Amino acid sequence: MKPLRIISFVLVILAGSMLALFLAERPQVKAASSDFLIQPYVQIGSRPPAAKTERLNLLWSTNASSSSWTVEIKWKGNPSWTKTAAPSRQPVSLDGIEPFFIYTATLAGLTPGESVQYRVARDGIPVFAATANACKAAGQPCRFDVFGDCGCGSRGQKQIAYQVFQSKPDFVMVTGDIVYNFGRMTEYLRHFFPVYNADQPSAEDGVPLLRSTLFIAAPGNHDIAHGNNLDVRNLDQFPDGLAYFLLWSQPLNGPTDNPGSLDTPVAEGSAAHRQAFLTAAGKNYPRMANFSFNYGSCHWTVLDADPYMNWTDKKLRDWLEKDLASAASATWKFVAFHQPGFNSDSKHFEEQRMRLVCDILEKYKVDVVFNGHVHNYQRTFPLHFTLKKQPDGNAMAADGTVSGDFRIDRTFDGRTSTKPDGIIYIITGGGGAPLSGAHIQNRPEAWQPFTAKVVADQYSFSECSVDGKTLVIHQIAADGKELDKITVTK
Repeated sequence: MKPLRIISFVLVILAGSMLALFLAERPQVKAASSDFLIQPYVQIGSRPPAAKTERLNLLWSTNASSSSWTVEIKWKGNPSWTKTAAPSRQPVSLDGIEPFFIYTATLAGLTPGESVQYRVARDGIPVFAATANACKAAGQPCRFDVFGDCGCGSRGQKQIAYQVFQSKPDFVMVTGDIVYNFGRMTEYLRHFFPVYNADQPSAEDGVPLLRSTLFIAAPGNHDIAHGNNLDVRNLDQFPDGLAYFLLWSQPLNGPTDNPGSLDTPVAEGSAAHRQAFLTAAGKNYPRMANFSFNYGSCHWTVLDADPYMNWTDKKLRDWLEKDLASAASATWKFVAFHQPGFNSDSKHFEEQRMRLVCDILEKYKVDVVFNGHVHNYQRTFPLHFTLKKQPDGNAMAADGTVSGDFRIDRTFDGRTSTKPDGIIYIITGGGGAPLSGAHIQNRPEAWQPFTAKVVADQYSFSECSVDGKTLVIHQIAADGKELDKITVTK
């Protein structure tokens, strides 16, 4: 081949590659079916306090603007199909993607812990049906699975999803970085819903979890703060960003509801892009970044641990204290947030700001804290942490570290000794994103003194069972093998 033809051939190949890369990065919205952009999925919603019956929210999205949608349900105590109240409709119009609508129906009057069948009809024709389980009440045993750092479309993500499906949890807690890299609507459509709401279970493609199993999520930096050194709150750059506030329906009992105020992920960009986002997010923004809920005999507190949050702020601390104090009757108290305060990996080691709330968590006897951010599995010994102020009087050093004194319970092993003295902190960030920490995998001498277990070479999730005053935590790998197990008793 002549040199000129070779050069032309190479240029054509390069141009094709650049075009493919450009198209891959452009927002592309493809419907899950002819009826749905996003097929129906269940959410915990903003639950009324002291309700005598249970309820779930059912969400779906569609590009169809003129359709009439209805939902019918039936369960053991109500064996005939009964229409729910008319679903609400939230229009979403963001630059770069076709306008669509998010529908929300409430499945109300449910019996705690029992299954409910539902079917969704478009213009009177049933187009989707599934079965979900109502939330459990105090005293009922429950199982939940925990993982974070997941929605990237990797083989590991799909394998973990398949193992979670096999474990049949009552609900799933995601410890942040739900999708990569920028928390965008289009990333949910590519890497979240196809994996967790597939029509058939497959370790290679995805599983039908979301339509039947509650997913609850703490926001991570890739969701509402920073991803790959870019500010994901920049709506001029990512008009479909901050999708966490559009696609999740979670309790709205957090400490702040003022868009743009301190301790919130301030949406940036032009007035038009900000207004489009605010209209789509509605009352979810910014309050849904911090919230709490009860499930069975467990109280959960979910926190935003991103850098703009100042957990020395009295308003935030008062809310956290009030929330945990209100859970005095709960047998178990769990807290979930993204960035861990206690970490043996060099990656993110200096991001210790969440140590600032340890005094409150210990005061109200939190049992386990679940984190992500670091892409591996780590478990601490039960520990107490006492903050030491910096020489300048600040609680946190300029590099992000937080100094203090540790009291570590090394007698607890989760087998023969099951009553911990202190809080157990678990990083379960092996949900699908590239793993980290191989340099410490088999080197306990490189771990921090508070670390009891590290698994950095396998994707994994935490499978947790609560029955009365016993909690059992298994760490399960992508191939189904058990990597760690502890029992905690009261």
